[in-house]
Amino acid sequence: MTQYEELPLFPLTAHVLPEGRLRLRIFEPRYTRLVKRCMSEQSDFVICMFDPNQSKETENYILPFGTAVQIIDFEMLDDGFLGITVEGKDRVHIHDHHVESDGLNLGHVERLPAWPNKALSSDKIVLKERLEEIFQVYPELANLYQDERFDELSWLCQRWLEILPLDVHAKQQLIKADNPLEVSEYLLQLVS
Repeated sequence: MTQYEELPLFPLTAHVLPEGRLRLRIFEPRYTRLVKRCMSEQSDFVICMFDPNQSKETENYILPFGTAVQIIDFEMLDDGFLGITVEGKDRVHIHDHHVESDGLNLGHVERLPAWPNKALSSDKIVLKERLEEIFQVYPELANLYQDERFDELSWLCQRWLEILPLDVHAKQQLIKADNPLEVSEYLLQLVS
């Protein structure tokens, strides 16, 4: 039988995948509550995507695939708001969700299996080379990682999915893939 967890949802236009990192600025009371809850319970929350074509009041506003994340760092920002850094743990399937009185979404989620680690083959080396170039041009991305694994296909594909400005529905299809091979074929068409 499938195991579901109830976790808070944080819908964004940006996305993070397992082993990825993302900095967030927290200023809404509902997300301050989310952070307090996750810090006190040492629990995860889900970074998910929203459909820009749907009203926030509709069931389909939150798209079904996201990533369970944990808070790995926090700081007070110059503007007085809270800054947090999260790290992706598991891809999740959000089966349903509801909204609490302060507007915080909670979802029943199923954790999906991790993509298998595969060594980077020579026909996909361009994915590594282009991402290394991006990390050099945007050091704020590179600075998020102490352990860059450009030779692992799953790590590489997940970083590409985080930074590419893809249509949300296309990104959802790629996130729910069972392994990085089909994702890498799609990515090769874009970056070659």
